[in-house]
Amino acid sequence: MEYFLTVVEESSFTRAAELLHVTQPALSHQIKALERTVGGALLERLPRGVRLTPMGRAFLPHAERSVRSAAQARRAARAAAGAEGGELHIATVHAVAVGILPEVFARWRRARPGVALVLHEYATPEALAEQLERGTADLAVGPPPARWPGPVVPVGEEEIVLVVPFDDPLAGRASVRLPELADRPWVRCAMEPVVQGQAFLDLVCGQAGFTPRTAVRTEHTSTAVRMAAAGVGVATAPAHVVRGAVGEDCAVLTVEPPWRRGLAIFSRVELTGAAAAFTDLLADAGPPGPVRGTRTMAG
Repeated sequence: MEYFLTVVEESSFTRAAELLHVTQPALSHQIKALERTVGGALLERLPRGVRLTPMGRAFLPHAERSVRSAAQARRAARAAAGAEGGELHIATVHAVAVGILPEVFARWRRARPGVALVLHEYATPEALAEQLERGTADLAVGPPPARWPGPVVPVGEEEIVLVVPFDDPLAGRASVRLPELADRPWVRCAMEPVVQGQAFLDLVCGQAGFTPRTAVRTEHTSTAVRMAAAGVGVATAPAHVVRGAVGEDCAVLTVEPPWRRGLAIFSRVELTGAAAAFTDLLADAGPPGPVRGTRTMAG
């Protein structure tokens, strides 16, 4: 299947053979053996390259997943043994990568220098879950998916705060009620969760009696924080992003009642070896737990 994927990626038996360090006849023999196993042609040989047959198109995503799973199994085995060269692949959303993981990764490197960490970042929780399901990483860190067939381990909650410039009239306060911001422009982020079929800010502002006026939309939370610090509009962001990474030049306001969102580690398979050790490390150093009167972003 790895040979098949390389031929598809390169659209050429010749280039694929060079990359795989095998002869072209040997590569062709392996592809034909695979086609005999599945019961039909997967590739159409053309004068200039190759293309997938209908069977090949159906086979492709499963082959990708199988090859990734095999690589994941090798990584997990080496990481579990603490072997030099072992790798643990971790997928997460951008805000968690910026605000929580740097300190955790540093602690991991001090404790387990022989097992390297490879970080995969995604813009939305939906993309995170989809890529983990496809086998891109060994585990994911982020908001727990609504329905997940594998293990899900809660590791804490993150507080969602409001960001304004230092010269904002509200900057000297510790908290604010949402109706006080009815006339403000907002910086919206693609990572804003969807709750009850609506973007979270639309939902809570609607419940507070107004519709948020969007000044700009961004892809990343850190960009939204910078925009808010410059005075473009009010932004929502996890507190750990603002206080720990990108918010030195802005004021932070807590919403009354506070907003919090759960965080979890989830995986396709049982968390063992290095994956289990990383889970324990993150749980020990994770965000604070819930407080009374908290408004959750999960529903």
